[in-house]
Amino acid sequence: MTAFTPLALPNGAALPNRIAKAAMEENMADADHAPSAQHLQLYRAWADGGAGLLISGNVMVDRRALTGPGGVVLESPQHLDRFRAWAQAGRSGGAQFWLQLNHPGRQTLASMGQETLAPSAVALDLGALSRMFPLPRAMTEAEIADVIARFANAARLAEQAGFSGVQVHAAHGYLLSQFLSPLTNRREDRWGGSLENRARLLLETVKAVRGTVSPGFCVAVKLNSADFQRGGFDTEDARRVLQMLNELPVDLVELSGGSYEAPAMQGDARDGRTLAREAYFLEFAEQMLGTARMPLMVTGGVRRRAVVEQVLQAGLGAVGIGTALALDPALPRRWQAGEQDASAAVPPIRWKHKLLAARAYMASVKYQMRELSLGRRPRPAVSPLKALLIERIDVARRTRQYRRWMAGGS
Repeated sequence: MTAFTPLALPNGAALPNRIAKAAMEENMADADHAPSAQHLQLYRAWADGGAGLLISGNVMVDRRALTGPGGVVLESPQHLDRFRAWAQAGRSGGAQFWLQLNHPGRQTLASMGQETLAPSAVALDLGALSRMFPLPRAMTEAEIADVIARFANAARLAEQAGFSGVQVHAAHGYLLSQFLSPLTNRREDRWGGSLENRARLLLETVKAVRGTVSPGFCVAVKLNSADFQRGGFDTEDARRVLQMLNELPVDLVELSGGSYEAPAMQGDARDGRTLAREAYFLEFAEQMLGTARMPLMVTGGVRRRAVVEQVLQAGLGAVGIGTALALDPALPRRWQAGEQDASAAVPPIRWKHKLLAARAYMASVKYQMRELSLGRRPRPAVSPLKALLIERIDVARRTRQYRRWMAGGS
């Protein structure tokens, strides 16, 4: 088995190879918060690059709850033609194309002007940056039911638009992940307390999604291997949630880790653990192999074919690559053509303020995606400060656009 061996999924579908373009939030939606011409250009580049699976950045199930301005929203068929064009662009090279469905919960910027919901009224702890996120309100039973229905509705619309699957985002400190973690879920009803209760929202969401799409449509889950915060969702919790997911028709589970408070998905833990320089979460994923009945995928820092093969030899089904494919979308084709040493990476950002450095890193990656979306070559050596300033200007502009959109009742 190599990186270019097809991967059969439990529902009978197959990935043409085991390299996945992992989700990276694009923040380039059009004025209707639908896929833009930039999305199509960007995903054609990835489709031509040779990955067997493309996973979109966050697609929001509720217009009132976005991870950031410029986010794509899928809650009605109103702009389904634009989603169809996006699906066609992403699938044009033969890859599967899955939409990543998400709700941010408390990780919603205060500047967006919307009420923030979460399992419990627990604010983000980001030091001086904490003020960027409001104190959330604990969700009611009706609001929890509404979120489940929204995930299912978005999956149904995604299938109508021609995507080949969806990924339910239950990692990185977003809403479903918040329910899983005892640090953010302090409820005393059937949605909190024991892990079985904290996992209920994820399980009910997966059931609802699976129940509204056809058997051949793929349903995947993105799950933290750990929160990397003391007292949070840990590796043993992840193992037990995988056992629960085994009982559902899930086609693949992607293991990642961290949150806004502890951005382990960028190689930074907050509980004292040291993460590998590449394939950050492989060690944790290996601990899950004896538990999972579905294929597992690991994402985090991978940029070389040798590491891809290492991950697959360990028993993982697929490897997710993010930043490296933002810098060089054609890496899979280059590897398959024999360029074994081909690689791509953003230079490390060694600022003393770790959270600000993490934001600059994300801005640098988004800068590369923006270049690709405009038909230009990426610029790995871009100044992280320049990338961060460009992103801040774009965020301010898109935030104003979003608030006008919401005020207009679109």
